[in-house]
Amino acid sequence: MAPSAPASQQRMRQHNLSLLLHILAEDGPASRAALATRTGLTRAGVSTLTEELIRAGLLVELGRDRPGRVGRPGSALGLAETGLCGLGGEVGVDRIAVCAMDLRGRVRIRHEAASANRASAPGPVLARLREMAEAVAAEAAQCGLRPAGLAVAVPALVRRGTSTVVHAPNLGWQHTDVAAYLGGELPLTVDNEANFGALAHLWRSGEPAPEAQGRPGRAPRTDRSSFTSRASRGQVAGSGDSAAAAGAPDGSSLRDFLHVSAAAGIGAAVIQDGRLVRGRHGFAGELGHVPVYPSGPRCACGGRGCLEQYAGEPALLRAAGLDGRPAEAAPSGEGRGAALVPLARRAQEGHPAARSALRSAGRAFGIALAGAVNLLDPETVVLGGSLAPLSSWLLPPMEAELRRRTAAPGEAPAVVPSPLGTDGPLLGAAHSVVRAALADPLGYVAAANGRA
Repeated sequence: MAPSAPASQQRMRQHNLSLLLHILAEDGPASRAALATRTGLTRAGVSTLTEELIRAGLLVELGRDRPGRVGRPGSALGLAETGLCGLGGEVGVDRIAVCAMDLRGRVRIRHEAASANRASAPGPVLARLREMAEAVAAEAAQCGLRPAGLAVAVPALVRRGTSTVVHAPNLGWQHTDVAAYLGGELPLTVDNEANFGALAHLWRSGEPAPEAQGRPGRAPRTDRSSFTSRASRGQVAGSGDSAAAAGAPDGSSLRDFLHVSAAAGIGAAVIQDGRLVRGRHGFAGELGHVPVYPSGPRCACGGRGCLEQYAGEPALLRAAGLDGRPAEAAPSGEGRGAALVPLARRAQEGHPAARSALRSAGRAFGIALAGAVNLLDPETVVLGGSLAPLSSWLLPPMEAELRRRTAAPGEAPAVVPSPLGTDGPLLGAAHSVVRAALADPLGYVAAANGRA
């Protein structure tokens, strides 16, 4: 039987390469000596590993580290601005978007178009997504970037471990294999938009990097910040531009939270101890189909009185008297959440119907969330999606219901709007590819070179 030591050494090497990349992604440039101190690896070991990453095009020399610092300065290393990148895509009810994100977590290229995808056949919608992804990849190549993969967020139930959309009620898709339409050589990941939105929030709020392997007795530091917060804060395109890194109200990182992705439909994702809870089939988080008023109107899922019938985008517009009024519509091309712009404007102006619709939606949200909070005991509830900009009207009645209905003693969990706004699913999708590349850097480099 062949010895197992070489394989173990290879895994250790791979892990430590990934560790160095994660640290530089989180904290920005650092010298080899600083990386050795941070990881507990020897300086010689760090030098060997970083030289390998430089040859692979993942790291670059940035010059002297910290001018004026006491002692001999080292040469700072940083993640390369060229080389591997992640492609993220999103298919929404009212838009299609694709972006390219570099290893530093910066969105370098972004294409977005308004698109009426409700009740559309998957073929034309996914063909448009593929064309957009190819255009973004071509522009990325001009910037010296090579996609490591494509991840697509959809408002749907996606069977765990597959690219199959089992049910997308707001798109009208059933049992649709997205890979059959997108094809191509890039690794493809498809997931629910709420899951990607939650993961984007988790990564920005401080998920720890892995620890060094191979040298017990010297523990690495644990005060790691957000995956991209220091390297890319203020540089992410879209509605995340001016947002600070997400986190708990007191500035600490979040490890247990419920992320609500609210738009035409309402989904949720559960993060427990820093991990996404998917459920047996990958269908966990269907908050929109929790019954709020069991004798209420019939829902597309077959039930009655579901949350979506009171707080989904179409229900909100109807309740505010805006349903079917094209003169009130937002300008074309505004993308996700554009239909709610008139509602926000009317609420700001104090229109009674708009304010009443938002209060009713907030109460319904609070009732549905109370069940989830009592079941899961999250630290925080994060409101994302196109309803996040309406949080100033939704949150007071939502929080009142939570206080009234939460069974555990003490304060109910805080409800906070996501600083990523409507971009959480798109950024989370692109970020998932970047993180996968950082977890297996040489494997992704080899695959990308093979496709070149």
